[in-house]
Amino acid sequence: MYRQVLDPVADSLGWSSLVAALPLAVLFVLLGGVRMRAWLASLIALAVSLTVAIWTYGMPADQAFLAGSEGAAFGFFPILWIVINALWVYNMTVATGHFDVLRRTFAQVSDDQRLQAILIAFSFGALLEALAGFGTPVAVTSVMLIALGFQPLKAAVLALTANTAPVAFGAMATPILTLGKVTGESSDTLGAMVGRQTPILAVFVPLILVLIADGRRGLRETWPTALLCGAAFGVAQYVTANFISVPLADVVASLVSAAAVVLVVRLRRPHAPARPVIAGGAADEPAPEFAARAGRAEDPADSRADVVRAYAPYAIIIAVFVVCQIDQVKDWLNGATQTVGWPGLHITAASGKPSTLPTFTLNYFTTPGTQMLVAGLLTMIALRVGAGRALRAYGTTLVQLRWAIVTVMAVLALAFVMNASGQTVTLGTWMAGAGGAFAVLSPVLGWLGTAVTGSDTSSNSLFGALQITAADKADLSPVLMAATNSSGGVLGKMVSPQNLAIAAAAVGLDGREGDIFRRVVLWSLLFLAGMCVLSGLQSTGVLSWMVP
Repeated sequence: MYRQVLDPVADSLGWSSLVAALPLAVLFVLLGGVRMRAWLASLIALAVSLTVAIWTYGMPADQAFLAGSEGAAFGFFPILWIVINALWVYNMTVATGHFDVLRRTFAQVSDDQRLQAILIAFSFGALLEALAGFGTPVAVTSVMLIALGFQPLKAAVLALTANTAPVAFGAMATPILTLGKVTGESSDTLGAMVGRQTPILAVFVPLILVLIADGRRGLRETWPTALLCGAAFGVAQYVTANFISVPLADVVASLVSAAAVVLVVRLRRPHAPARPVIAGGAADEPAPEFAARAGRAEDPADSRADVVRAYAPYAIIIAVFVVCQIDQVKDWLNGATQTVGWPGLHITAASGKPSTLPTFTLNYFTTPGTQMLVAGLLTMIALRVGAGRALRAYGTTLVQLRWAIVTVMAVLALAFVMNASGQTVTLGTWMAGAGGAFAVLSPVLGWLGTAVTGSDTSSNSLFGALQITAADKADLSPVLMAATNSSGGVLGKMVSPQNLAIAAAAVGLDGREGDIFRRVVLWSLLFLAGMCVLSGLQSTGVLSWMVP
């Protein structure tokens, strides 16, 4: 049995926090500074976290390695299980040619790449986030952008930047529901509070996307449409989360924002500029096998039947996920869920209470990955894909994600080692000692959790209860602080090594995760600063009226 220690270095929380942050510092320096491959950087950071856990925190070596093994397993199931099956569905559409049909229908809405970036990366990506989450929108939308003529590096950056505002309500509001469980607060109230923070972020995201796509010219020429898209998304997300249904917030918002863009284009077609300025030049080219797979030929005319089949996989995905959210169906599927203790792992929290970390949940049928697999099987029927062809597409998917698989499992192993040893709680407790100023620092804690784990759900699991404790000590609103953890967490998504690896693998730039990281980290920090200001104002009389 290992009991967590919060201040192992000179009995000082500050000094202990510096040591506890070493694995994260190593990870980000290797990614952004040294430009090391993500899988190798993640393995080195994992080794550092194990060293800190064993030598500084006094965690028995066998317990530390067992915690890492549980994290690696969690990285594969459910997280990679979702991404693999989502990308498999996409690869089947590529193999049958229906993805090109889908691309052409999007292109027909507008041939302006700035608006295509908004429509696909933001609106369509938000729909995928609502249905599946866990990296699925990044994997799918980045490749869709490539098929429309975007360079791989820019496509990855756009997909990652867009995958922010919808994240808190992703996978049918799984992060919010998890936050409610770990804090004891109503998930509806928490969802309403998040729905009064992330919609403000959503207003600015499309503006940043057109700036990334085409610089100042893009912002100058398309800002009205971008602003309308963000505002439509934000208003719909706010109204749905506060007055209709928290799990449906992103579904409604994504459809409303897409409709707003299409309406504007239909009413007034903007001038389509030349291809946006490409950052990266020849070094931005994908791997040869990817280039062949994503090659673009002259666009032929598509029959109505082909268009219907092209949209069929996404209609099937929506149908499967909606059906699985019906209470009776969900309860039936949940009957197969098993909860087991991770063999040999025994941890007690610093408070003396048994830790829930060794509890591993095998939700075979309620996980979005299995539901995506079912959608893939139905897609085989809709697209008339034989078993052999489908298996080859699955093999292609596994090869494409081989390094992402290593990265994700290593990063989650690192996160579990940090959580089990107490490194994460040390960092959080140190930040919670800021008193009233914690309202400004609260989003940073959520950002940190998502940056490490790649999941807003995991970040809420890590720091949700800590946010409540800190709020009580500082006489702040528990609902505000808990919700801010989730809202701040969405901004760590784009710099998470897990998501960087998924984006790099999807666009054929394996080993270029560091390049992608450097292009998104400033946007992540800029958005985070804005969220810190918003949280601070909402904790005072200036915007306290926004707290339910």
